[in-house]
Amino acid sequence: MENVRNLTPAPAPTSGIIACGVYTAGRRIADIPIEEAGEWAKKSGHVVWIGLLEPDRNLLLRVQAQFHLHELAIEDAEHPHQRPKIEQYGDALFIVARTAQLIDGRVTFGETHLFVGSGYIVSVRHGPSTSYAAVRQHWESCPHSLAKGEDFVLYAILDFIVDNYMPVLEQIEDEVEAIEDKILLKPMTGPDIERLYMLRRDLLRLRNAALPLVEVCRRLTSSELPQIHSAMHPLFRDVTDHIRTVQEKIDSLREVLAFAFEASLLVGQSQETANTKKLASWAAILAVPTALAGIYGMNFDDMPELKMEYGYPVVLTAIALICAFLYWRFRKNGWL
Repeated sequence: MENVRNLTPAPAPTSGIIACGVYTAGRRIADIPIEEAGEWAKKSGHVVWIGLLEPDRNLLLRVQAQFHLHELAIEDAEHPHQRPKIEQYGDALFIVARTAQLIDGRVTFGETHLFVGSGYIVSVRHGPSTSYAAVRQHWESCPHSLAKGEDFVLYAILDFIVDNYMPVLEQIEDEVEAIEDKILLKPMTGPDIERLYMLRRDLLRLRNAALPLVEVCRRLTSSELPQIHSAMHPLFRDVTDHIRTVQEKIDSLREVLAFAFEASLLVGQSQETANTKKLASWAAILAVPTALAGIYGMNFDDMPELKMEYGYPVVLTAIALICAFLYWRFRKNGWL
């Protein structure tokens, strides 16, 4: 085993190449150019870990030449917007996973394409995603785990992708709680309803991005893929558990948003009913003086009480008493 201090000088930065290193016994022993990756991968006990960010076709073809990757997998890696999946091409695996970040209040998706074969793993990132440098640095500090090989690196990346769904959900959850509190105070406005709809749609898209990884992990824990050692199966089942947790979180948030919308409608209807009752109450109260004034405003000579000395104050008093009684009654019934 080569000493970690005998690292070869890192190659000059190349567009699209984030990292290209060789590991043995869990320790990085060299940073290499792409053109040497194939030879290093053939050495027993060595693993080549390459990270690419939105590479062009020329760079993908250079990687393809080193590991003899299938042309269809290269085409998929060149063009994002693939559905999460796992494909086997000969002795190599090609895996697509969706990444997610919350940008300007919207869930934005990226993609990671992974090539896994004997002695190598290549990650290709497209669109918004958190750098896998943190994964590399973390597991480089645990050589015993990293020494398990390229299938362990695959697990580390998939686990990192799934774990990064949670911060997105936590931010959405904070906003959902704010929406719930607001609904209790007043009905939702047009922009509020639009935002609620956008959140529900983003959550559905996130669910569609995360849930297919269950099938990916299921296949990774099956005996049909010789690239994955049986000792790694419990780790991929753990990733499946994390995905299920994400799914449950998404479903619960979508239900809360649905209930929030229904509650807002109920609050709005309740306020409309209350306003209707108030208008009806005042209309009934005002109908009394309107009716009496209308009756006594008619130009007839033979009307009762017209010749009474105290007819005018009696009518006004009657109007006031009836209106006061109606007001008290509506007030008691909670209409006013």
